[in-house]
This record gives sequence, structure tokens and C-alpha cells, in this order.
Amino acid sequence: MTTYRIGHGYDIHKLCMGRKLVLGGVEIAFEKGLDGHSDADVICHAVMDSLLGAAALGDIGGHFPNNDITYKNADSLKLLTRVKELIGESRYSIGNIDITVIAEAPMIAPHIPQMISNLSRALGISANDISVKATTNETLGFIGRGEGIAAFCVALLRK
Repeated sequence: MTTYRIGHGYDIHKLCMGRKLVLGGVEIAFEKGLDGHSDADVICHAVMDSLLGAAALGDIGGHFPNNDITYKNADSLKLLTRVKELIGESRYSIGNIDITVIAEAPMIAPHIPQMISNLSRALGISANDISVKATTNETLGFIGRGEGIAAFCVALLRK
């Protein structure tokens, strides 16, 4: 009998000067980057939390604490690969993931194919099982003022 589990992930980071902007493992030319302990890739972080949540394995803070120097400026795609291993050790496989990125700027759409390719490689699943969508916050709130970027992710696991 196949068991299905659904997980939801969310991450948000503020934009700041002096950092690279990395989303879905893609370095995007922009005057600001996301502030965080690792590379602050909100897409990868939301995916990790959705997968860990679906498998009832906690969250990324429990696995990759932001007070551990090991993860300072860490490549979130590498952390995502470790989460994939944890999922496998729990005898789950990834069915699909659906991601929404919320940002006023920069334009995300031109980078989506490369993001999907990066995520597919890190997770060992088909690009056809990954959806990345982008939207703005219609100039409302923290994100709408261009102060940060957020991402949501829903993941389906099967056992």
C-alpha cells in the first residue's frame, strides 16, 4: 500500500547590500542579495522545509542551525541534497514539488528553467515534477516595498 504525505514550506529573507542574490541555486545579477547565515536561498529553504515537514523530520533549523559555523555561507543546493538523503533514509520518495516565489524585483521568470534544472539535479527527480512560479506582492508590505523575497513550497512524498 502506498502512503502519501504532503508538506508545506515557507522562507523569507530581507534584501541587503553586499550579498549575492541566489534563488534556486541561480546567482541573479541584482544590486542586493538576501541576508542570512547560509546563502539565504529562500527557494531551497522553502523546499527543504516542505520535504522535512512531509516526512515529519523537523525543519531546516534543526538540521542546519544558523548558529553553527559549518553552515556559514553554505550552498543551499548542497543542503537540499542532504535533505533528499534524509527523505530517502526514511523510505520516502519525492512525488513533486510546487514553489511560488514572491518578489517585486528582480524578474524571476527568465531564471526559472535553470532553477528547475538545479533543483531536479539536487533532488534526483525529473524536472517535470518541479514547478516554479513567480509573482509580486503588488507593492504591498515588506516584499512590496522591495525589502525582501519570500518563497512557499508544497511537496508530495510517497512511501
